Amino acid sequence: MGETPWTIERIRDALGSPDLAQRFLGEINRAPAHELLTVFAKWERIAKGTLHAVEQARELAAFDERGEQLPGEWIDATHRILGEPGPARGAA
Repeated sequence: MGETPWTIERIRDALGSPDLAQRFLGEINRAPAHELLTVFAKWERIAKGTLHAVEQARELAAFDERGEQLPGEWIDATHRILGEPGPARGAA
């Protein structure tokens, strides 16, 4: 059995954010007929990417909940998120 087909409703739901969903609906509703497939394909890619990111986050959260080391290499970017100066390049 194949994957559920992508529809406007499915894309809207997959986006997860009401603001993003509203932006999608606005674009799809204002698109001229000859651009509908292009706009739809753009937002389908965004929705697929969003679902993939959510799945990855859930997998990483499961590692964290079990107290396990997260797989892969991770760079600590806490200073960027907090807006603080980071470590100096080349510092030991």
